[in-house]
Amino acid sequence: MNDDVSAKHRSRWRTAGALAVVAAVAGAGIFWWVVTPPRVDEAGRTLPEVADPVLVARGKSIADLGDCVACHTSHGGTPMAGGRPLETPFGVLYSTNITPDPKTGIGTYSFGAFDRAMREGVTADGTHMYPAMPYPSYAKVTPDDMYALFVYLMKGVAPATNANRPSEIGFPFNQRWSLAFWDAVFLDSNPFMADAGKNEVWNRGAYLVQGLGHCGACHTPRGIGFQEVAMSEKGADGGKFVSGAKVEEWNAINLRNLWTVADTVELLKTGQNRYATVSGSMTEVIHNSTQNFSEADLVAIATYLKSLPSDHPFEGLPPKIDKGVPEAMFTTRGGLAYAQFCADCHRLNGAGVAKVFPPLAGNPTVGAKDPSTLMHITLTGWKTAETKTYKRVFTMPGFARLGDDEIAEIVSFVRASWGNTAAPVSAAQVKTARAALDPKVDTSRFETPRIANLLMEQNAQQLVRGMRLNTETHTLLPKNVGNVLNCTSCHLNGGTVADGSPYVGVSAMFPSYAPRAGREITLEDRINGCFLRSMNGKPLAKDGDDMKAMVAYFDWMKRETKPEDKVEGRGVGKISQTIKPDPENGRQVYVTQCAVCHGQNGEGLMDAQGKVVYPPLWGDESFNIGAGMARTYTAGAFVQRNMPIGFHERFPLGQGGLSDQEAVDVAEYFTHMPRPDFPGKANDWPKDKKPADARY
Repeated sequence: MNDDVSAKHRSRWRTAGALAVVAAVAGAGIFWWVVTPPRVDEAGRTLPEVADPVLVARGKSIADLGDCVACHTSHGGTPMAGGRPLETPFGVLYSTNITPDPKTGIGTYSFGAFDRAMREGVTADGTHMYPAMPYPSYAKVTPDDMYALFVYLMKGVAPATNANRPSEIGFPFNQRWSLAFWDAVFLDSNPFMADAGKNEVWNRGAYLVQGLGHCGACHTPRGIGFQEVAMSEKGADGGKFVSGAKVEEWNAINLRNLWTVADTVELLKTGQNRYATVSGSMTEVIHNSTQNFSEADLVAIATYLKSLPSDHPFEGLPPKIDKGVPEAMFTTRGGLAYAQFCADCHRLNGAGVAKVFPPLAGNPTVGAKDPSTLMHITLTGWKTAETKTYKRVFTMPGFARLGDDEIAEIVSFVRASWGNTAAPVSAAQVKTARAALDPKVDTSRFETPRIANLLMEQNAQQLVRGMRLNTETHTLLPKNVGNVLNCTSCHLNGGTVADGSPYVGVSAMFPSYAPRAGREITLEDRINGCFLRSMNGKPLAKDGDDMKAMVAYFDWMKRETKPEDKVEGRGVGKISQTIKPDPENGRQVYVTQCAVCHGQNGEGLMDAQGKVVYPPLWGDESFNIGAGMARTYTAGAFVQRNMPIGFHERFPLGQGGLSDQEAVDVAEYFTHMPRPDFPGKANDWPKDKKPADARY
């Protein structure tokens, strides 16, 4: 569980606080609602002394369907024991203990009292709940399902002593009795009624979406009393049910006829599909709840949502998606900033990386009329849902270090590319979102060059060409690249990442003495060394336009650097050569941390069109034994600081995170796998001592 208050919970409790205002003003004189007798189950059911295991299991599945654990478990706490802080504009509420502990939980509840609490929002002692507890939705639960849930909580959950914390809400909002007025106006406590004109699958889906799943709590607009304007697809406002709503600074998308049934099932089961990956509080919903649903229930939910009429019906991927690189990528500030900060994960063609990073082409979050979610993710970051299908959680760090204008340029570019046709976003909108979210800002001393600023230079066309030769090397220079690598395979984000072989200040260091060559070399020599070794290819003509463009790009990043200056973040750092490598542990690290991007056999990752996504680490298409990355401790230092990407919240790639030992181990493993020879190896280190980890 995450101790941070998710948008889902914040929205519920903000609504609850607002409802308290309405009720406090309008509820005077209706105290009698508090003392109405508790609801009595029609069948007169009581808690059995020994519960049927089948009934308990059924109750657990209902608890999963209702996502009870999400609110009623604190960070690191006992499941269902409550204590999760839930913020409102009027103070903090804490979720309650719903384990069968008789003193601090619900152990003394009768089924009638439990049923009333779930349907009417009134506890056993007559206290009214805030509608943050979605009892208006749970009211639709059938009596049999409610009883199974009751039996599970009483017999299938271990009692935990954890006293409920009093709310930290002041007068008059703490006068819960007054919420009875709101209930009288807006609450329908009758169970779900099946539609005789629909089939069993549709009705099951409607029951789950409207009831236990309480999807409308986030995805349905709110009315004047902060109530959901529709609790189903029926009635005058039925067309607004799950039609999308603003939830804090998130945009809860329109669920009506959004995708195919199969696409919706896949998202609810795994947290991602071919169009999108869940974000915000929906990651918790997937992790705690929907991934545990039966296939039949997932199909039912998807069938029901697919049947709901929409102003924007599903039509598949936009027909004009350009599977190449948009022209605006290299002619606009937003495009160049995207190429620098976003393309490594979401790719230049916006296709993302299957099963890892979401596509931006055809993504409903990207194309939504309200860009709140896109701005929220960009400013604060994002994580994938942990599921049985995708156990590895990938993280996108927040980009709050970028200015409001920069984020607006990137987001606007994304919303207008690859067939997306959404309106641009202004810097003022980003500023407003930033003020509301108050995101953390990276404070590292390394100043990331902004590639978008290339367009401000007189030789902008040459500089952009130099940048592209770094990011698309094997595509643009096929005669010189002998494998499928690009310069950015090692020089991350176009050479702008600290400890990721950045180009910042590098050209100021040349000419310089190179021990491997045994002589003074120029920047052009150093660049060609990479073509011969890392690219396993042929050198560029030193006086050619391509070499001049690359050197110009390097020189642009030199800034005011002098040869004697120490450049923050230069190179790949150091790692102790006293660490003894364990290649077997390295193999295990590779399988768990590296194979998802670089392939089970080091072959790299290709997209559906056969284009390279992430480079091979060994084999004929990888770097040769003469490359610096073929050395254990050089590779180990690079890995320790830069791999895996998407591992945590470090700006800008979520890069690094392995221990020094793990990095050395995995480097020893992959550097000693088969790779091309280097014909010029006999000429290396003619005067100086050869490094101990050299491959020859």
